[in-house]
Amino acid sequence: MTLHFTATGDAPKAIGPYSQAVTAGNLIFTAGQIALDPATMEISAEGIVEQTEQVLSNLEAVLRAAGSDLSRVVKTTVFLQTMSDFAAMNEVYARRFGSHRPARSTVAAAGLPRNVLVEIEVVAVRTT
Repeated sequence: MTLHFTATGDAPKAIGPYSQAVTAGNLIFTAGQIALDPATMEISAEGIVEQTEQVLSNLEAVLRAAGSDLSRVVKTTVFLQTMSDFAAMNEVYARRFGSHRPARSTVAAAGLPRNVLVEIEVVAVRTT
């Protein structure tokens, strides 16, 4: 099986030895995205709502570059600095995914990169 590696300037560049996404067959596996602004590589917002918005925008950009979109996501993993942010994150998540309901795991994870409040990774099906 051939692996395809995705890199797009529309999402934050990888800040380590990894790819923004890897496609294996028809499945796309993204790296975890945090609330980095792709233009400045700085954290774009302080609050959980704004950070979740930026994370999902970053994921949309990576998926688009890999030949997919949020409507083709089959699984998400959400890492929260604190579970007390779950309800606010979930409101943004529900709005951005609309009626599409991928499988999801959500865990509290201390020590997220750059002390962000949320990180999300996804597995999606390729459309192209």
